[in-house]
Amino acid sequence: MAYVQIPKDLSNVKTKVALNLTKRQLIGFAVAGLIGIPTYLKTRGVVGNDLAVFLMIILTIPVFFVVFYEKDGLPCEKYLRYVYIHEKYQPKVRVSKEKFIQMREEERDINGKKSGPAKKSRKKKKTGRKTSKKGKRVKKGSKRNKKIKI
Repeated sequence: MAYVQIPKDLSNVKTKVALNLTKRQLIGFAVAGLIGIPTYLKTRGVVGNDLAVFLMIILTIPVFFVVFYEKDGLPCEKYLRYVYIHEKYQPKVRVSKEKFIQMREEERDINGKKSGPAKKSRKKKKTGRKTSKKGKRVKKGSKRNKKIKI
């Protein structure tokens, strides 16, 4: 009998429509064909067959890249969107911790907000656990905990 492995996480499995391709890939091939074939047919008489094929390949490669590229389960356009947002909104130079604290204090002074109350030191509560001399926790039935009468 033949055995087929089934993945435990079925959310990553993509539905194949035709020719073992997903719907997204089929649409990508159609778009690439709509761009590449007319380009080839119109330019092969002017620049020759070899250059027309080369031009067709150069024009369709970006479409295939967008269709087939995935990073961390994200399609190309979502991944590039996240990269763009990160580059646009994240600071280019990291600020040191001391400088960041100083900037926050300046903001508080400008806004008129006072800093919050200082943390109060807390005393450790006794938990009632018995410990040995070395500070290690002792089990209830151990020999160290029992008193021996002589």
